[in-house]
Amino acid sequence: MSETQQKIFRPDCAAHLLERQVFSATCPGRILLEQIGDKWSVLILAALNDGPLRFNAIKRSLEGVTQKALTQSLRRLERNGIIERRVIPVSPVGVEYEITPLGRTLDQFFLTLYGWTAEHLPELEKARQEFDSRARGEED
Repeated sequence: MSETQQKIFRPDCAAHLLERQVFSATCPGRILLEQIGDKWSVLILAALNDGPLRFNAIKRSLEGVTQKALTQSLRRLERNGIIERRVIPVSPVGVEYEITPLGRTLDQFFLTLYGWTAEHLPELEKARQEFDSRARGEED
């Protein structure tokens, strides 16, 4: 177990998490985890992984995201210190977003998640096909 994992799983830390009622809708930890785990936040961080991007560049890279959803996700990520918004003094004024040092501490987590996805994608696709076949059979 890594030093970081040991810090997370120490009995006193676990007790603290329970005291904070991490599953309570008002727990700050839950709120942050919900945001990091939401559809657009993960994809935004992936888009920003190679460096800063402007709003429209992020939007173009995320097929299906609405302007409203992207704006809301960027603001939440900025509020939590995961990304920073920087005004570029050009004409017209530009804005770019970049992952902060705090946000970069999530890199290993996302690399692990992406690696798991790549490794298990064939199994996931097979499970989806089997589920869809069963669901179609139930409808007939």
